[in-house]
Amino acid sequence: MVQAFQSNRIIIDTGIIIALADQGDAWHQRSFNFICDYNGKVIAPSTIIPEACYMLQTYLGQSAEMAFLESVIHREISVETVTVEDLGRSLEILKDYSDLNIGLVDASIVALAERLGISQIITTDRRHFSVIRTKRGAPFELLP
Repeated sequence: MVQAFQSNRIIIDTGIIIALADQGDAWHQRSFNFICDYNGKVIAPSTIIPEACYMLQTYLGQSAEMAFLESVIHREISVETVTVEDLGRSLEILKDYSDLNIGLVDASIVALAERLGISQIITTDRRHFSVIRTKRGAPFELLP
C-alpha cells in the first residue's frame, strides 16, 4: 500500500553522491548547499551502495569510497533495503520505460519512493526522473 507523500524525507540518487564527493563536478556546489541546508532524512535505496562505491572508487579513488561508507555508517544517509516487492515494481518500471534504458538503480529509487510515500528525489538525472511518473501518475519533485 502506498502512503501519502511526505516532504520531510528525500531519496538520494548516485549522481548526487558523486557530485558531493567531487568538488570539480558541475553539481557539487548546489548539491553541497542543499544537503547542508536540508533538515529532513536523506534515504538511499540499498541498490545504490555498490553503484556509488564502484563509481567513487573508479573515478575518485579509495578515499572517496571510504568517506561515502563512513557517511552511511554514521547515518548521515539512511539506507533502506530494497524488498522483493520493490524489485517487482522495479521490473514493471523497467518495462514501462524500456525506451529510456533507466536501469535497476533508478527503477528501485522510484519503487522505494512509492512504497515510502516520498515525492522528492535529490538527483542530477533530470533526463530520466523528469519523465518517470509514480504508479498514480504523479511526477516527482527533483532537487536541488
